[in-house]
Amino acid sequence: MIPRRTFMAGMAAVMAAPMAVTAQQAKWRIGCLIPGTPSAYQSRIAAFMNGLREHGLVEGQNVTLEFRWVEDDSVASRLASELIRVGVDVIVTAGTPLALATKEATSSLPIVVAAAGDFLGTHLVTDLGRPGGNVTGTSDLTVELSGKRLELLKEVDPRISRIAVFWAASNPGAARSLRELQAAAPALKIPLLSVEIRSIGDIDSAFERARTAKVDGTVIVQDPFMLLHRKRIIELAAHHRLPAIYGSATFVEEGGLVSYGADIPDLYRRAAGFVDKILKGAKPGDLPIEQPTKFQLVINLRAAKAIHLMVPKAILVRADEVIQ
Repeated sequence: MIPRRTFMAGMAAVMAAPMAVTAQQAKWRIGCLIPGTPSAYQSRIAAFMNGLREHGLVEGQNVTLEFRWVEDDSVASRLASELIRVGVDVIVTAGTPLALATKEATSSLPIVVAAAGDFLGTHLVTDLGRPGGNVTGTSDLTVELSGKRLELLKEVDPRISRIAVFWAASNPGAARSLRELQAAAPALKIPLLSVEIRSIGDIDSAFERARTAKVDGTVIVQDPFMLLHRKRIIELAAHHRLPAIYGSATFVEEGGLVSYGADIPDLYRRAAGFVDKILKGAKPGDLPIEQPTKFQLVINLRAAKAIHLMVPKAILVRADEVIQ
């Protein structure tokens, strides 16, 4: 985890940059179209900025960062177009919905996707090895890891007999994760209840539906919308004493039970390498989509205690981090 002091220093530089340097002084301008809010993405943005510095790209010296934060996907296209109008050299974004919106806004400006679940299935690119077009970046493999999350949740609580899957209906990548979960469930002999989330108002009703259906575990499909509303999701999972597994460690660091997935901040750090290559003349269509090399299993024992769950030692010893 990136220390809060490091993040705050980096964010201070981002916020102060418009006063400290002009577009004429900086050599390049990088647009950052990021889902959610700065608080949800602090470790990821800090990792991205550290990655830029590793390549000699320093905010306030030779680059200017133009941030646009997207709390509602409906404004994504407008904000992407805004970045294009201010004259950025490349746009860095994350998550399938924003990546698709950015691609729709421009077919020529380079786009680096810091983390998305399914480049091929959602037609962001036509080939992982040679993407073509103007999109490249890193995959978080969240779709491919869906079945593994189901297995891990069952290991965390062997008593689980039925699982609810909460997924954001606006994200085509989330729909593909659901299908992967449905394919994996029969081998584990665990019936699944599919619960679509379309708005913040659906979160409370989703947990109520899970309670009525007598499910005893839930998978929260990785998605920017879910991350934005993570506090409410974590709170309701605890209230209903429902073991939940997430795709991002951020949930567990803030009180969730267990997460398994790619090290997302590391993907943001690596995204800076794509930006560096593009600014030096590389075409995004020639840069292969990269996969994660670091994965994290994180367990929060405080959360387990709150729902009266004893996590088996066999899985605790495999965890990359255990929050006491």
